Amino acid sequence: MSRAEMAKRGWDELDVLFVSGDAYIDHPAFGVPLLARLLEAEGYRVGILAQPDWKNREAFQAMGRPRLFAAVSSGAMDSMVNHYTAARKIRRNDAYTPGGKSGARPNRAVIAYTAALKGAFKGLPVVIGGIEASLRRLAHYDYWDDAVRRSVLIDSKADLLIYGMGERPLLEIARRCADGETPAAMTEVPGTARVTSHLPEGALELPSFDEVSSDRGAYGLAFRLASQEINPHSARTLAQEHAGRWVVVHPPALPLSSEELDRIYALPFTRRSHPSYAEPIPALEQVRFSITTHRGCFGGCAFCAITHHQGKTIQSRSEESVLAEAESFVQDPRFRGTISDVGGPTANMYGLSCSSDEARARCRRPGCLYPTPCKHLATSGRRAARLLNALKRSPGVRHVFVASGVRYDLLEHQQEYFEALLAHHVGGLLKVAPESVSEKVTRVMRKPGPAAFEAFLHLFRAESRRLGRRQGIVPYFISAHPGCTLEDMVEVALFLRRNDLRVEQVQEFTPTPGTLATCIYHTGRDPFTGEALHVPRSEREKRLQKALLLWHLPEHRRDVLEALKSCARQEAARELLPPPGPNPSRRH
Repeated sequence: MSRAEMAKRGWDELDVLFVSGDAYIDHPAFGVPLLARLLEAEGYRVGILAQPDWKNREAFQAMGRPRLFAAVSSGAMDSMVNHYTAARKIRRNDAYTPGGKSGARPNRAVIAYTAALKGAFKGLPVVIGGIEASLRRLAHYDYWDDAVRRSVLIDSKADLLIYGMGERPLLEIARRCADGETPAAMTEVPGTARVTSHLPEGALELPSFDEVSSDRGAYGLAFRLASQEINPHSARTLAQEHAGRWVVVHPPALPLSSEELDRIYALPFTRRSHPSYAEPIPALEQVRFSITTHRGCFGGCAFCAITHHQGKTIQSRSEESVLAEAESFVQDPRFRGTISDVGGPTANMYGLSCSSDEARARCRRPGCLYPTPCKHLATSGRRAARLLNALKRSPGVRHVFVASGVRYDLLEHQQEYFEALLAHHVGGLLKVAPESVSEKVTRVMRKPGPAAFEAFLHLFRAESRRLGRRQGIVPYFISAHPGCTLEDMVEVALFLRRNDLRVEQVQEFTPTPGTLATCIYHTGRDPFTGEALHVPRSEREKRLQKALLLWHLPEHRRDVLEALKSCARQEAARELLPPPGPNPSRRH
């Protein structure tokens, strides 16, 4: 991170300079440090500029001009999501910054950092990546501008964009740069996007930026076409015109094998923040002794970007790799015997896969669970249960928890995992995300309906009673999701009341780039069916929907009554509203 640290290694220059919107945490849960460790293992000299002052040219010149290229990421979050709430209010903290302080990264960090690098080093190739670049690789609706923006590749003037998980494309780019190529001249690198002056032969042409920025129908068509080309085994190259130039998106990179993942997670991460920081970094404290077992998610939820970024193929580490990581914890004097989480985007997808090579090669489904589980999906939780049991028996490990969310509609096919989870690995509260229990809304969300959640609740409570364990459900719900009306939310509130559930936190829907729900928010239609859908937009409706989910809190009583009156459901007040009094504040 400095010239002095370069000198200690005997380096007079770097090969690759990373610029990140996050503080530097040497932990495999964070993308830039993981990629930097991987390049280091391949023999490259790597530096990280973490949260540099984007207004100060000298801050970018601190370690000199890199020999090959600079790599830019906004960090673990899109910078606009990091900075603003769903109500477009500025957030007061940033978990990825020392002391949790906000303001250490710029708005639209990828654009700002690339401009700063281009100003500091004339002609330096810049490769952009990470979640912000990945999901903005094509023309996209931007909630904070309330407009369709151009591809971030155009706006940043970067030479090349890596989307998705970056190991394969980054290593290829570094190798080809070392052989004398420039990133701007590289073609056919899977998992990358570039700008060219002509339409490549054989590419699938999407509606142009001019069309999608002025016509919501064209926007929906572009989204539908692009979202059907996410299978790395069969995807076509995409091309979208931007004022005479073409943004070309090559097919996704192939998933990593277990052996490749094992090698990455065996790299010498210290699980510490850089020693130059005087204050703790909240994000590290949350994950320091957690284990990532796999990548990817085949859920295909409308509001989630994981499938568009990590892919829907589950890439699982071997049991030996995970156990070796747990063993390394025991050597750390800060470890107190508790592994805080074992999982990934969805914990109980570890070890799952498509059972048919032929079906996998030609699949065009955005997810494997909705509307019904794919017949080729192997759903057994036996491997995941075996891993949890092995971790529990590891010397020096006292507790192993699953803090990642689980898909409860998968658990009915995973009896061994379900029993092991409830018997030993729930820290009192299990996180599940029904998001809604309105049949109409879950259809828009691409989630299982209320019957599946209700069946899971009964199973969870019965098994917990059988085990003699006091443990509950932490259900996550989204308010103001496209397709959800006040009438729908009244039914959700009544479901919660009838099933003795209390929601303490509500996620108000935020239209983030790249998701199906954001496309629906912008266009008012489902791009796959053409169905017109209600979109909650007014601050009043958003406030009332949120209040209905928090019906049990006295401070929301007035808003609940207003919501019931607004949709002529005053009779529900008798069942829904508790008498004024102390807040029970409990979760079930």
